[in-house]
Amino acid sequence: MSEKTNSRSVLFNPLSKDNPVIVQILGICSALAVTAKLEPAIVMGLSVIAVLAFSCVIVSLIRNTIPTSIRIIVQLVVVAGLVVIVNQLLLAYAYDVSKQLSVFIGLIITNCILMGRLEAFAMGNKPWPAFLDGVGNGLGYTIILVIVAFFRELLGSGTLLGYQVIPQWCYDHGYSNNGLMILPPMALIVVACVIWVHRSRNKELQED
Repeated sequence: MSEKTNSRSVLFNPLSKDNPVIVQILGICSALAVTAKLEPAIVMGLSVIAVLAFSCVIVSLIRNTIPTSIRIIVQLVVVAGLVVIVNQLLLAYAYDVSKQLSVFIGLIITNCILMGRLEAFAMGNKPWPAFLDGVGNGLGYTIILVIVAFFRELLGSGTLLGYQVIPQWCYDHGYSNNGLMILPPMALIVVACVIWVHRSRNKELQED
């Protein structure tokens, strides 16, 4: 396999056939918690992409100098530092969204996608492949968040990004928003539906 082909697979495989959420079943907690509205889901996804990509690069750069016995601690310190930076940027430039996300930005530190990619990939690869892996897995995570948030906000509130999408005449003729869609259990059901559709289209992921 050529380096170009390998780089392409590292970047694009997490978008579908090796997606961290619907294939590896990682990062489910935040998918349930921040997807009632589309805007915080997008911001959360972008935050994870940034933290994951740069933490992979940093860990890859210093991987040969990290003592094996404290590698997890070093990885946590790197991630925590980047999360603090992201959180401060959100407080400065997107305060309302930061408040909606509440503690979940801080909990990026414990996101199993990050620790999994740092341990499984960044610790054994050069910075550029590690960066691509971080971006790819971050994008794969973000895509699922956006899909789930799209349906939850549309069906639960009749809006997208805060703008009214379902016309008023629908409400005048008896339509009402589904309040269940904005509750956490519905996020799990929507994620399950996405997994079902994805696996029905990818036969190699189906269990015998």
